[in-house]
Amino acid sequence: MTFAMTSEVDDARRSPTDAGLTSANEAAAYIGETCLNDGPVGQVGLEVEAHCFDLRDPMRRPGWDELTEIISGVPALPGGSAVTVEPGGAVELSGPPLQGPLPAIAAMQADRAALRATFAQAGLGLVLLGADPLRPARRVNPGARYQAMETFFKASDTGAAGAAMMTSTASIQINLDAGPREGWADRVRLAHALGPTMIAIAANSPLLGGRFAGWRSARQHVWGQLDSARCGPVLGANGDDPASDWARYALRAPVMLVNTPSSEVLPVTTWVPFADWADGRVLLGDRRPTRDDLDYHLTTLFPPVRPRRWLEIRYLDSVPDAVWPAVAFTLVTLLDDPVAADIAAEATESVATAWDRAAQIGLGDRRLADAAVRCVHTAAQRAPAALEESMQQLVRSVEQGRCPADDFSDRVVKNGIAPAVGQLAQGDM
Repeated sequence: MTFAMTSEVDDARRSPTDAGLTSANEAAAYIGETCLNDGPVGQVGLEVEAHCFDLRDPMRRPGWDELTEIISGVPALPGGSAVTVEPGGAVELSGPPLQGPLPAIAAMQADRAALRATFAQAGLGLVLLGADPLRPARRVNPGARYQAMETFFKASDTGAAGAAMMTSTASIQINLDAGPREGWADRVRLAHALGPTMIAIAANSPLLGGRFAGWRSARQHVWGQLDSARCGPVLGANGDDPASDWARYALRAPVMLVNTPSSEVLPVTTWVPFADWADGRVLLGDRRPTRDDLDYHLTTLFPPVRPRRWLEIRYLDSVPDAVWPAVAFTLVTLLDDPVAADIAAEATESVATAWDRAAQIGLGDRRLADAAVRCVHTAAQRAPAALEESMQQLVRSVEQGRCPADDFSDRVVKNGIAPAVGQLAQGDM
């Protein structure tokens, strides 16, 4: 099995050509059969988003043509990552799936170094922060998908949060094998249970749009302001059947966008659960949905853990180069190493649903701090020599009750927002 690192923007260009769905039950069966692949664990795919800043004028947001011209001149990256541009101009590296965390981390480090060098030659810096601390939200990517998403969010009274989510946030995403079918329930439960603790460890967005947000992870706070039917956790009452949980979640979620035969992407400005469309209670685009429509609908759902044949772990802020390798290794180890997974499940049990508390005060919460210390120590005991420096720095920070947001906040207080961003853009870690 391999992870399909295709762009969701490319998916938007597909038009509905297959046979129509006859009911929500048919849609649910299809989701349940295809959402997770049965097989061993071991593959790791990394995706790293970085905000792009002008080295001379951090307030300026580089435009679409400027960014695409630079990217068109990027040679094949040594680790095999693809380069794409997010709606607000953040630049994303999407690495291929590799066997184990260390090869995936090494490949991403090489690609990030090469990309940073190319952008620096163009007078731009790529900054790893969970939220843009300086500039107001603004879309530069002209993709039809993102235009339609803007319209949907405005119609659902979440326009400000939707704009911030699309154009002012950045993350590190970790893609992992779903694992053997008999272990899916425990694996998906643990991926969710780790969320608050890992958010507290990796929080790195204390400012948003020019001011302190009052949250260690303003990125997580922004996502929390969007409707939970689209962005909340997937788990059902007990999490014993993650495939069925995902099917129920997807069918209850409102349809955001509809593709047309002419390849247009139309926003849906009323609340229409996909189940209603599939059952024919509502027609969108004057028709019932197809499987292509259902596949596309699934790409418009943004839970913290998303089944996509593999598991997408989507809840981490983008964090500095010095520590993201340790953060990535910690999360992979706690999910893929059976002994470490048992320790992590016990350590995080009492804070498994503390999403908001983790985002707001992070390791200032004693229970989250205790869970974090145990988790990073467990990972550090298994870390290879190549990650020793990064792991030691992460362990020291967690033991001190600090996260990357605290370091950036100190820098801002000392120097001001724009100078602090400028330092990071210049590579001053």
